[in-house]
Order: sequence, then C-alpha cells, then structure tokens
Amino acid sequence: MQNFRYLNNVTTLQLDVEKCTGCGMCEIVCPHTVFNVGNPKAVIVDRDACMECGACAANCPAAAISVTPGVGCAAYIIQTWIKGKNAVIECC
Repeated sequence: MQNFRYLNNVTTLQLDVEKCTGCGMCEIVCPHTVFNVGNPKAVIVDRDACMECGACAANCPAAAISVTPGVGCAAYIIQTWIKGKNAVIECC
C-alpha cells in the first residue's frame, strides 16, 4: 500500500513530540509507514499516506497522537479498492 494517496495536505493527524516516549507502537500499527521512531522519539515521515484509521492514536500509551476520521478515511480508501476509483462513495 506504499505510495497510495487520497488528497494531499488534508489529514488531521497530529503528533505531540513533547508527549512522545518513543515506544514505537505508532510505527508498528500504522499500515502505511507514516511514522518512524528513533533518536529517541517518533516523527511523521509521510503525513499524506495517513488514511486516518486511528490505529496509531488508539495504541499510543502516551496519548501523543491525535487523528479525526474524515477526508482521508479508511472507509473511502477500502471502498475505492472494491468499487474502483471513479465510484461515488460517501466517506465517514
């Protein structure tokens, strides 16, 4: 799923680096390699790859990540895989 894009610069994904403990859960659970953890905290390396599924926020023990399902939501992405790119689909 690398290089998949919905719309650029629309994701609600936010990372509070001050709260981040560098545990690596965001990197583990993210299906699109949005995060990289090292030296010693997480960074967002590919914000536009975020499909706003919320796995990172739900699994962050430090509550350093927030994301609101919306424009780039997982439902839209999955439905376009099934119905095709030109299908008219409601998102979240």
